[in-house]
Amino acid sequence: MVSTFHGLETAKRGMTAQQLALYTTGHNIANANTPGYTRQRVSFETAEPFPGAGLNRPQIPGQLGTGVQAGTIERIRESFLDVQYRSENTKLGYYSSLSSALAKMEDIMNEPSNSGLQNIMSQFWSSLQNMADHPENLGARQVVAAKGQMVAETFNYYYNSLDGIKKDLGSEMDVTVKNINTIVSQIDQLNKQIASVEPHGMLPNDLYDKRDQLVDQLSSLVNVKVTAVKPTQYGQPLPTAVGLYQIELVQKDGTSFGTGAQLLTVDTTTGASQQNELSITAENGVKAPPLKGNVQSVQVGSVTLDNLNFSGKLKGLIESYGYIDANGKVKGYYPEMMEKLNKLAYAFANEFNAIHQQGYGLEKTNRAGVFFDLSGSKDYNYAQIIRVHDEIIKDPTNIAAAKNGGDNSGDNEIAFELADLKSKDFSNYSSLPDDMSGTFDFYYAAMIGELGVAAQSANTNMENVQVLVDSVEYNRQSVSGVSLDEELTNMITFQHAYNASARMITVIDEMLDKIINGMGVVGR
Repeated sequence: MVSTFHGLETAKRGMTAQQLALYTTGHNIANANTPGYTRQRVSFETAEPFPGAGLNRPQIPGQLGTGVQAGTIERIRESFLDVQYRSENTKLGYYSSLSSALAKMEDIMNEPSNSGLQNIMSQFWSSLQNMADHPENLGARQVVAAKGQMVAETFNYYYNSLDGIKKDLGSEMDVTVKNINTIVSQIDQLNKQIASVEPHGMLPNDLYDKRDQLVDQLSSLVNVKVTAVKPTQYGQPLPTAVGLYQIELVQKDGTSFGTGAQLLTVDTTTGASQQNELSITAENGVKAPPLKGNVQSVQVGSVTLDNLNFSGKLKGLIESYGYIDANGKVKGYYPEMMEKLNKLAYAFANEFNAIHQQGYGLEKTNRAGVFFDLSGSKDYNYAQIIRVHDEIIKDPTNIAAAKNGGDNSGDNEIAFELADLKSKDFSNYSSLPDDMSGTFDFYYAAMIGELGVAAQSANTNMENVQVLVDSVEYNRQSVSGVSLDEELTNMITFQHAYNASARMITVIDEMLDKIINGMGVVGR
């Protein structure tokens, strides 16, 4: 026989379940603008019917429902979209870093412009041509000395500015490495907090959100692969429990580095975790921070990633700052540009000096000395130290314009040779560094052209990847984000359901009142 108070219990369960749903809806609404929050919902389940299985109750033609009960409070999240977002976010971090570094380089090189090397060189060639036309004119010689100094100072400015930005990139790399290790440490701490909740049959949804948000941040810095682990000695977690995150740094294609570069490992039996810090070693064998010298390798714990075949902001910084490739050569946008400037400064100054030293100054009987001074360079940083020789600055008559010494005020043969250096092919230079071809202007234009192509490519790729990231994030938010309209609709739905259950209690109360107080009083 069904209990007289059966309906009260059914209605009470209904009120309790709808009340929990209302509270969850309120939690969603309160966190509508919270970054990283995933909307939650109550999983309603029908309560066990009466009579239970195996019980014989012939008075009831079938099982009688006993209402609803709240199962679990779950996050509405699609793991596939998380993987897709993090994959694209890694590319965005890489191209954003690269684009920013190349934009700074373009600002320094500043071509085409009135203050760029190309324009300064054009003024220098013109001053040499003017001196060739008027070799006896002291003013023309002073202009040559002044324009030559402008050329040297432009080389100095380019090199020192690039070197300064390179050092800034090194500092930013140190900060990025620290951020990576800090984020992994925070994920580890959240793992420990989650491990104190899941084994008891509960879902720490808000902790899940914080952890996933950290993984999203980490994905912009390096390629990561996330594996959820449920240890065998883990109590009684719900089937929907996510488990503990294991974080691995992977290659661009998502495959592991050799035996694996685990940033965070989780024991599959006990759940014990271990963080392996990421570090950088420079070419001098010293670990950063501070980073001094080009990057030799990246380590994750005891695993060395010699090929640097990963992506993210860290890789963009490494490619900009400079690294040693598998053949032992220095690669990277900034060191390569600085090396090209050194080669250009050396080739130009050395050839100019060679021609200059063949001639004589105005009414001089001894051959001229060097025009550009390259002394004092210990690291072959010619672009950094090139300057016009002090003797030229003090006395412009020391500038060689004549082929012969003595009374040579009208001799301009050397001056024309110096002016013709503008169109002289590198193959005709007396001394030349490796991998140089064409003329001065051609080589410099090629340098600027390559920089422009690289910067444009990085910007285009960044914009394209940004579109993909935004698209995936939109899809992710359409699943996981809080819609206030939807939540308000749910709130009204749950409110009416709650009121209906409460009304059901009132009806049953009236029925019981009739039974208790109204029956058996006939004839009184």
